[in-house]
Amino acid sequence: MAESKPSAGKHCCSRTCRSSTYRRGCRRRTHSSHDRVETGCQRGGPAVTLTTLAVIGLAFSLDLLIGEPPTAVHPVAWFGRFVDALDRPWSTDERRQRLFGIGIAAAAPLVPAATAAGAVLVASELDPMGGGIAAALVLFSTTSLRSLLERTADVVRATDGDTEQAREQVIALVGRDVSSLSPGELRSAAVESAAENLADGLVASLLPFAVLAPFSLPAAAAVAAWVKGVNTLDSMLGYPSKPIGTASARLDDFVMYVPARIAAVAIAVAALDPLALPRARRWARVPPSPNSGWPMATLACSIGVRLEKPSVYVLNPDADLPTLADGEQAVSLVGMAAVFSVVLAGMLVAVEPAIGTGLETRVQTLVVVVT
Repeated sequence: MAESKPSAGKHCCSRTCRSSTYRRGCRRRTHSSHDRVETGCQRGGPAVTLTTLAVIGLAFSLDLLIGEPPTAVHPVAWFGRFVDALDRPWSTDERRQRLFGIGIAAAAPLVPAATAAGAVLVASELDPMGGGIAAALVLFSTTSLRSLLERTADVVRATDGDTEQAREQVIALVGRDVSSLSPGELRSAAVESAAENLADGLVASLLPFAVLAPFSLPAAAAVAAWVKGVNTLDSMLGYPSKPIGTASARLDDFVMYVPARIAAVAIAVAALDPLALPRARRWARVPPSPNSGWPMATLACSIGVRLEKPSVYVLNPDADLPTLADGEQAVSLVGMAAVFSVVLAGMLVAVEPAIGTGLETRVQTLVVVVT
C-alpha cells in the first residue's frame, strides 16, 4: 500500500478533483483509503457531482427564501456603481469614446470575475465546504428569479384598477416612457421583461456555471460573475446615444446568443407547446436586439397575446394585448420555465464529469498508442 498511495493520489487529482475546491478532499481520501479515491474521483466523481448539485440547490434556495439581497450588500449593485463611475465622456471625439468603450467592455467584467474566483479560492483553502458555500453565494448574487416574478406579478395586479401604481412599478422592469401606456400595454411591458430577464437574469449565468462547476468551482463562479458583468454593462451603457457603450452592447449580443434561445426553449417546454418556437421565429428578429425577441416572441405565442413596445416592435400582431388573466398566466409560465432551466442545469452537472472522464481516457489512450 505504501507504493500504491502516491499513484492513487496523483491519478485522483488529475481528474475532476483538480480544482482547489476538491483538491483538499482528494488528498484526505488518498491518505485514508485507496478504495475511496477510486470510488470518489476516478469513477465519474459522484461526490463532486453531488457537491455541485448542492451548490446550485443552495443558491436557488436562497433566492426563493430571500429574493434579491439589499442594494447595500448586493455585489451587482457594487459593480453598477463602478460602471456608473466609468460612464462619462472620456473624449469629445466619438471615435475615441468607442475606443474607450472597447477597453471598458474588455476589462470591466474581469473585475467581478476575478473577485468571485478569488473569494471561492480563499474559502476553499480554509475549508472545502466553504468553497461550495462561497460559490453558491456567487451564483445566488448573479441570478434572480423570485424578485423578477414578484415585480411582474405586482405590475399585472396593479393594472386592475390602479394604472398609476402600475406605471410606477413597471419602471423597475423596463426602460421606456410609460406615462401614456394603457393597462394592456403596461401588462405587455411587464410580460416582455419577464421573458427577457429569464434569459438575462437566470439562464445566462446558471448554465455556464453548471458546465464548469464539476471541474472547478472558482472557474464556474468567475464565469457566472463575468456574464453578469457583461449584462450590467449593456444595461447601463448599451444605448445608441452612448458611443462608449457600443462595444458593451455588441459583447452582450454575443454572450446572450445561446442563453436567449435556451430560454425560449424553456418557455415552450413549460407551456407544453413545442410549436410555439417555429411560430415565434416570425417575430423573434423584429426587436432591435438580436436575442431578446426569442423568449419574448415564444412567450407571446405560447399564451396567445400581442406584446408591443409602441413605435418600436409588435410581436404576434394578430392577437390582443394581455388581459389580467394572460399576465398571470405569463408569470406562472416564466416560473415553470425557470424550474426547467434549473433542472437542465442539474442534468448538465450529472453528465459533465462522465463526459470529461471519457474524453480524458480517450486522450490518455491515444497518447499511449502514439508514444
